[in-house]
Amino acid sequence: MIILLNYRNIILIILNIEIFIIVFPVSLKKKKYFCTDKMVVIYNQNFRTIIRTVIMVIDRNEYMEQLLAKRWNGKVKIVTGIRRSGKSFLLSTLFKKRLIEEGVRKEDFVEVALDRKSDIKYRNPNLLYDYIIECTRDMNRKFYVLIDEIQLSYKVKNEDADESLVPEEDREMLYTTFYDILNDLMARPNLDVYVTGSNSKMLSRDIVTNFRDRGSEIKVYPLSFAEYLSVARMEKADALEEYLMYGGMPLAVLESDEKEKRKYLKGLFSNVYIKDIVERYNLKDDNTLSALIDALSSSVGSLTNPNKLANTAGSLMGKLPSHNTIKNYLDYVEDAFLFQSAKRWDVKGRKYFDTIQKYYAMDLGLRNARLNFRQQERSHLMENMIYNDLIRRGYSVDVGIVELTRVIDGKRKLSQYEIDFVVNVGNDKVYIQSALNVDTPEKKAQETFSLRNTGDFFRKIVVLDGSRKLWSDEDGVLYVGVIPFLLEDVVAEVINTN
Repeated sequence: MIILLNYRNIILIILNIEIFIIVFPVSLKKKKYFCTDKMVVIYNQNFRTIIRTVIMVIDRNEYMEQLLAKRWNGKVKIVTGIRRSGKSFLLSTLFKKRLIEEGVRKEDFVEVALDRKSDIKYRNPNLLYDYIIECTRDMNRKFYVLIDEIQLSYKVKNEDADESLVPEEDREMLYTTFYDILNDLMARPNLDVYVTGSNSKMLSRDIVTNFRDRGSEIKVYPLSFAEYLSVARMEKADALEEYLMYGGMPLAVLESDEKEKRKYLKGLFSNVYIKDIVERYNLKDDNTLSALIDALSSSVGSLTNPNKLANTAGSLMGKLPSHNTIKNYLDYVEDAFLFQSAKRWDVKGRKYFDTIQKYYAMDLGLRNARLNFRQQERSHLMENMIYNDLIRRGYSVDVGIVELTRVIDGKRKLSQYEIDFVVNVGNDKVYIQSALNVDTPEKKAQETFSLRNTGDFFRKIVVLDGSRKLWSDEDGVLYVGVIPFLLEDVVAEVINTN
């Protein structure tokens, strides 16, 4: 039982037999939330009314275990993911708290948040390096170095270098970047280095090149359905409806007021994501980018390509953007973790199709907010949700295509039939089809046709709306409700019992 008493800026919370007293300092008045080790308090801007207080039970155990397993492994730990997905809280609050509980002293942490005004000067990699070296010069002590939003660091030209002596193709070597200082820091035996970043191009794609196999990436996603359910305080079926509508962005999940929840999700696009991309790539305006995001949001789970997206975006803007512009912008939104692409795999020909693929939204709440909570096609939302869960679990996922020659109206015709997901597990595969139901023989035949014509013996699963447990038909095709699929690793279960 929770008893909440509020007087001015002092809150008394009695939870069972534990009592927590939170006193808000004046400096926090402009913030939207306040975090302690035990809870998150969300409040309005005039600071007089508490909107909601919840016990922080979203421990993000999956990511915590990865962080703990990688301690002192000689590599820089790179925590990546979409902005506002909880990376900073995971590293600077949950992980730090766990280490302190295990005996690490508070003074053994060096923390820098490059998105804070007080730490802006450390966006200069040389100043960041000097600061960390100064704080950790005692080589007899071990330090944990936590750097938040490392992608905000800029490159600095080396003053003592003569540019005229350097070939043009090597001019980038005239600059010091955060890669240089991190490579140096992680070579120091008394430092264990962790960074967070919200741009995959600057981090994920360059880990091998810039960290010389000494970088270890941990991808953080919005809350999974299992994590969401742990704080939803509702039945599973009701929680699924909320999750399909509002997604798993942590602060949106904790917000109880529906209008504020929608406002927050809409604001993330305009105030954070689009602004970030425009600034990062020096775009003249955000018109084309906004139109592309709208087009992608409308077409999640549908086959598309840059030309189709250019046409859709053009109809929204009133002018047609170029193919190359759309192709570049697609890279930008993927680098910002807003959308993920899935390639098409020819199941029988064992090759990839180059021209058409699918895009899925990283978070359904963000996607729905972008469309003003219209276009709620349940089949597409469920497919997107399943894809996100598979990727979060670390699986490599493609869209499957089965090509068959059939006789139709007396003529032989080559047709393509889709399998929603080909999940690659080493040399093994699992085919997954997303379907709302198979209530009639005709519907069952339709949903399983491509699965039954793969020409191999890999396991096949149909994920249905609802909560039915795993079962099999007479042909060995497996069926399971989407709720148990999201709460359990059904793919691993099927592979291990194969």
